[in-house]
Amino acid sequence: MSLTLLPDEQPVLRIVPMPADTNAHGTIFGGWVMAQVDIAGSIPAWERAGGAVVTVAVNSFVFRQPVFVGDIVSFYARVLKVGRTSVTVDVEVYAQRGRSSGTTEVVKVTEAQLTYVAVDAERKPRAMPVA
Repeated sequence: MSLTLLPDEQPVLRIVPMPADTNAHGTIFGGWVMAQVDIAGSIPAWERAGGAVVTVAVNSFVFRQPVFVGDIVSFYARVLKVGRTSVTVDVEVYAQRGRSSGTTEVVKVTEAQLTYVAVDAERKPRAMPVA
């Protein structure tokens, strides 16, 4: 088994899921993970757009491993592509588990790609600022 490490950058979001976030099988509900991925992806999208963005597409979303109560879940997001009014963001999600046993393991649990559109005060698409 190969050793997985956290990316060598700061996560845009880090959270510990709680028992209220579980599904009927005792793992963290996929919808909870999806909501956190959308929040994480919106952070670099908002920074690149210089203001408000809305999610217009989930281009891909893959659950690789389950997330458990007590995992430290870290979300890494980076801008992949910038269009005239849109920005596409790649999000990778890692869980650090086993802290209580002293044998912390890092597992990549989810990867996703989302597209956001920059919007003005009337929620109409606006041009992305020049980088």
